[in-house]
Amino acid sequence: MRTRLLAATLTAFAAVSLAACSSSGSGTATAGATGSPVASAASTAPAATTASTPAAGATTAPAPGASAPATPNGPASGTTSPGAADAPNTPAPPKPAPPTDAGLPAKPGDEATAKLVAALEAIDPAIVGGKPEQAVDRARNQCQSMYQFPKDRAKLVELANQRFTDAGHPQGFGTEKAEKIIDALRATLCPPA
Repeated sequence: MRTRLLAATLTAFAAVSLAACSSSGSGTATAGATGSPVASAASTAPAATTASTPAAGATTAPAPGASAPATPNGPASGTTSPGAADAPNTPAPPKPAPPTDAGLPAKPGDEATAKLVAALEAIDPAIVGGKPEQAVDRARNQCQSMYQFPKDRAKLVELANQRFTDAGHPQGFGTEKAEKIIDALRATLCPPA
């Protein structure tokens, strides 16, 4: 009777140990009702282990070299929980938004303002229209758009026609002059791209 009980116990421990080792290595063991891979392995142990009960006063000890079984609610000793090594898969923090004044050049000094006004008046004197401060503000805003949309020339032309207007040109100065305005701003005011 003791030999049969010892053999059944050893078989159960071997099955649990084998299941614990294989589930920690492959990560494909199916979890039982408790969520523990060891618990499902124990449920597949031979039926002989549950049929035999120890005699009164007899104790069963694990075989030498066999690991103690895991508790039903926790992983077996020496195993890691799934996802513990997956910490690098956490999402990266979002990129911060660029500042609202990104690409906006500082107000130019007198010399730079004179160059900008001369370049704009060379395209069409009505662009400045006797209001150099207003022309500088519009030019600075256009520089910011040029920073934000460096490769979208059509958008920059559209924005130049919206910004540079006067009473005689409420819709802007047209595509050809808007292109020249953009080139003049790049040459005089806007920081290099």
